[in-house]
Amino acid sequence: MDATMADDPKALIGAFLDALRGQLGELVDDSSATRAVYSTDASNYRIIPQAVLMPRSKSDVITAVGIARAHNVPVTVRGGGTSCAGNAVGPGLVIDFSRFLNRVLSVDPESSTAVVEPGAVLSTLQSEALPFGLRFGPDPSTATRCTIGGLIGNNACGPHGLSYGRTADNVVSMTWLTGSGEVITAGSGDGALTAVPGLEAFVSENLAVLRTEFGRFGRQISGYSLEHLLPENGRNLAAALTGTEGSCGILLEATVRLVPRAPAPALAVLGYRDMATAADDVPNLLPFHPLALEGLGAQLVDVVRRAHGGASVPALPAGGGWLLAEVGGATSQEAVEAARKLVASSATADALVLPAGPEATRLWEIRADGAGLAGRTADGKQAWPGWEDSAVPPERLGDYLRGLEALMAEKELSGLAYGHFGDGCVHVRIDFPLDAGGARMRGFLERAAALAAEHGGSLSGEHGDGRARSELLPSMYSPEALRAMEAFKALLDPEDLMNPGVVVRPAPLDADLRRPRARRLRATDGFAFAHDGGDITEAVHRCVGVGKCRADLRDQGGFMCPSYTATREEKDSTRGRARMLQEMLNGGFVTEDWSSPELHEALDLCLSCKACANDCPTGIDMAMFKSETLHQTYKGRLRPLSHYTLGRLPQWLRLAGPVAPLVNLAGRIPALRRVMATMMGSDPRRSLPTLPPKPFRRSRPETTGKGQAGGPRVLLWVDSFSDAIDPDVPRDALDVLAAAGCDVEIASPGACCGLTLISTGQLTAARAKLRRTLELLLPHVRDGRTVVGIEPSCIATLRSDLVELLPDDPRAAELSRSVRTVAEFLTSIGWTPPQAAEKLLVQPHCHHYSVMGYDADQALLQAMGCDVETSAGCCGLAGNFGMEKGHYEVSEKIAQTGILAKASAAPDRRILADGFSCRTQVRDLAGLDSRHLVQVIAEALRGR
Repeated sequence: MDATMADDPKALIGAFLDALRGQLGELVDDSSATRAVYSTDASNYRIIPQAVLMPRSKSDVITAVGIARAHNVPVTVRGGGTSCAGNAVGPGLVIDFSRFLNRVLSVDPESSTAVVEPGAVLSTLQSEALPFGLRFGPDPSTATRCTIGGLIGNNACGPHGLSYGRTADNVVSMTWLTGSGEVITAGSGDGALTAVPGLEAFVSENLAVLRTEFGRFGRQISGYSLEHLLPENGRNLAAALTGTEGSCGILLEATVRLVPRAPAPALAVLGYRDMATAADDVPNLLPFHPLALEGLGAQLVDVVRRAHGGASVPALPAGGGWLLAEVGGATSQEAVEAARKLVASSATADALVLPAGPEATRLWEIRADGAGLAGRTADGKQAWPGWEDSAVPPERLGDYLRGLEALMAEKELSGLAYGHFGDGCVHVRIDFPLDAGGARMRGFLERAAALAAEHGGSLSGEHGDGRARSELLPSMYSPEALRAMEAFKALLDPEDLMNPGVVVRPAPLDADLRRPRARRLRATDGFAFAHDGGDITEAVHRCVGVGKCRADLRDQGGFMCPSYTATREEKDSTRGRARMLQEMLNGGFVTEDWSSPELHEALDLCLSCKACANDCPTGIDMAMFKSETLHQTYKGRLRPLSHYTLGRLPQWLRLAGPVAPLVNLAGRIPALRRVMATMMGSDPRRSLPTLPPKPFRRSRPETTGKGQAGGPRVLLWVDSFSDAIDPDVPRDALDVLAAAGCDVEIASPGACCGLTLISTGQLTAARAKLRRTLELLLPHVRDGRTVVGIEPSCIATLRSDLVELLPDDPRAAELSRSVRTVAEFLTSIGWTPPQAAEKLLVQPHCHHYSVMGYDADQALLQAMGCDVETSAGCCGLAGNFGMEKGHYEVSEKIAQTGILAKASAAPDRRILADGFSCRTQVRDLAGLDSRHLVQVIAEALRGR
């Protein structure tokens, strides 16, 4: 390297990137968009990397690290990006293992082991092990997106760490790349330490400190776990490297230990006066060897009830704090008996015992969502990680909780506590005022670290130290122990290029904080962002990075995030888009403006399905942000062509109605259809809708206005698409409502939700449309009629977006409360539907699922005697999204892996899809017919 280059950082980085691209080509991404979304994880920290590598092989990693070492560029490894302490962000090269190096290579039931790549997601390993009756023991709540490499990096535990130990206790051996470029096998036993030159001498020279300061209790995760190197602990190099947070090298492959699954665990729920009192009882319960022993507080449970409704939480024993004790057994009855014995020996005043089943699962789901829900305090303030997983010996937990609560009160801070009480580990996010800088956070963390040390505890009980706590390690370790950690790292990473600033020679805990950089942005003439007090910055920072959007939730009935399931690219996840919005507010790296090209790139593949508003524990609504971005970007400016065509489709449909035969003829001629699609800004591979001879309103069906005087009073709201394209649906809706004994009127023409305007960001026009709709519908509501809609997305718009776009108009909330789906209304009046023993494949519309929920529809279909299988996840069309040029491939892939895969596997089931876009998608891509719910009921009424 010449002196000029050495003195010029840009030239040095340029040379590094040239070398990296020359060797690894398209696997390297140094675009500003990618660097922005990888600048943070699930922590408080923001560091812009120079490049991101997505390796396809071990040799790619070895090559990249060699180039980085030659150019003195630091390296940080990343899995699912769920690190809460800033363990997975760095200034040089970030290596993302989750994209390609993510396989479970083998499962061996004979030895109860599995061989995995570092990017393998934990839930994938669990699925692969399930047929053999095995599982990986540690199970953090992020199991659907965290990777095995991340678990090994942080020495993760989860609720079942109590019974199965930490990740370090479950790693057999690892293929490890040291910072000096050597590939070693890290195992245990005689000779294991010889893999690292100088390691045996290091252990001999530090026997006293290794025996007295490391491994004092099970959840001592902070610092390195050097106790595993001792001869009495099996000279276990693999275990010692577990928890080094990427600061001592890189995992290339691991052999992990599997354990038998508990056949029939029962759940004991024990109530106490408060959390600290519950913690006092933990030592009494540990002799019963529970599989898990978790603590929950009343404040967190209340937040769950507010977020998901009261029915989301089963009835709990009386109290303000609870212990959830999972107890195993050979049979369900044996497990229940064991749980009852545990309860009998406890100090609880009230308890219940649940066998394995839906109620127990719902309680565990509260715990699993705690990481996201605890991102807000009980009164709705943003809460942050930093002191989110401290741990003390279980016998000290009650006193520690009281001390922590007193400290938070003294500092006028709050948070929602819960945790792995059987292990003495406490999770809590705290409302540090980070927008004013990190001074108050530092003051609290220094006091909290001293408190944990006084109780013989650890700053971290499973998340690692990262950038949040490494600086605080002197509070729990002596200078000799700290020097031992430095010496250990030096043996494996002599040039200090592996995740520098973490554990050894730490960065300041208040450096590189993300939140203080964000400018305050208030809502103006777009959405109100009422749930965040009109503060767009607060709303954007709802995303704390838990990464649930990176999980494929379809097997669990979830819908988020369809574009990420198709592309597997971080920028296409809800979290990636939120990070780009945050970067836009930060400025300096991407444009500090709504028109930022990077922001529009990140939002382009958002389907505006609203699933994140329901499935994400933080409730962030990316559809709203996309609409707001388009609104602010194109105010007073020329818009993309599709905004004028697809965005104003209801108007075009009204104009096309009188010339429907000509439009249909053009749609049947391929050349003309392609020209029309191109003129609309639509993908030419898409078909054009076939228009009926007459729209619903012009056909004047005999059933118009039919019903029974004195029956439930209904205003049937016929949306633009049902009216102009699918008039059979509103006709059948009239028949169904009449059969239910309703007094039906049809809403006047012109009542429109403006959804196509909203999804294309034409919010000024949408507000005008919604005001007109208020004028047309509200008089009927005040006259005692319930507005019953047909199209789920239109109903959802009046239930959610209406009040966000017209926040100062009290009529908006009045109408919003009065709009129902057909199923909601029919179940509310107690109508007994006709029997129709049909086998159905149901595709709920995303907005239906996210805003209204699908329970009423399920109940109605069950009452009809239908055999129902539900397809979770988006159909992929999502209104204008799948029609627009540039989205076809993603739209098709979402459908092919979702509803079309389900339909192919169940050809004997007829498809039920209330959403016009869903029916269009299955017809367009697979030639499959589908029906609206009212059509299924109407056919049953007609005796078909």
